[in-house]
Amino acid sequence: MRITAASLSLTAILFVAAAHLNAQATRTWVSGVGDDANPCSRTAPCKTFAGAISKTAAGGEINALDPGGFGAVTITKSITIDATGVEAGVLVSGTNGIVVAAGATDTVTLRGLDIVGLSTGIDGIKFLSGAMLTVEDCRISGFTLRGISIESSTSGAQAFISNTLVHDQTNNGIIVNPPSVPNLVVLDHVRVVNSAGAGLGTNPGGTLHVTNSTFSNNGGPGVSSHGPQAPISLESVNIIGNAVGLKLVNGGAARLSNVNVVGNEVGFDTSGGTLNSFGNNHTTGNLDGAQPTVNNHLSPL
Repeated sequence: MRITAASLSLTAILFVAAAHLNAQATRTWVSGVGDDANPCSRTAPCKTFAGAISKTAAGGEINALDPGGFGAVTITKSITIDATGVEAGVLVSGTNGIVVAAGATDTVTLRGLDIVGLSTGIDGIKFLSGAMLTVEDCRISGFTLRGISIESSTSGAQAFISNTLVHDQTNNGIIVNPPSVPNLVVLDHVRVVNSAGAGLGTNPGGTLHVTNSTFSNNGGPGVSSHGPQAPISLESVNIIGNAVGLKLVNGGAARLSNVNVVGNEVGFDTSGGTLNSFGNNHTTGNLDGAQPTVNNHLSPL
């Protein structure tokens, strides 16, 4: 059998492609003393998340071996970044921290990260596309636009945020702003503290379910809903010391159960929407002293 130059070239291309695929591991590692030229193994870790992600297979996981700042990263596939038990940071200036621009069926998990914008970063976490984003045990601070921005263009996208502190943003804390498709967002044990703008807000297309969470000392509303297609459900939530406690705009809607609205400059600005109460909420110490108008079909506060 004759071996031609063309067949040798094809064989070489296939070999290189196979080698590239084999280079992607299901688990990779980063270290403060790593090097992105390494294969990102436990014994030869990478230096940054961006360096490790290209060597991690879809559906795989990046782990932090030791403390360090591992840089901004854009995620385009299913992956987990886990720094549980390690002081692992993403420190950025003038850009986004973590951008999720994944495929329509992709799921991304971010766990145990400190994401810091140094008062010049744009968004801490920016969810642009993908089926599911999970944020667990993270701390996010110092961004100029949003600590977390949920704006997936994937229809029916979901985000679950738990045990996370979003604090000291120079604008907004967490904003749900889908472009034209519905996004479902669930918050549990989340604290949004000391944002110059809103603590938590949703625009049309975003549905929010919030449990066991606190929104305090924000320069805008602690919680807000903008539009009839932006409902918020609050269960066991504290809204304390904000410029406005709860704000409903342009037909926004909120359902409250076991919610404390305490010590805000304005407790409720809800004339632009519909407020439903299960009758087990508490409001006191708001400087305006006014009580909200509640949907007559349900109980008063």
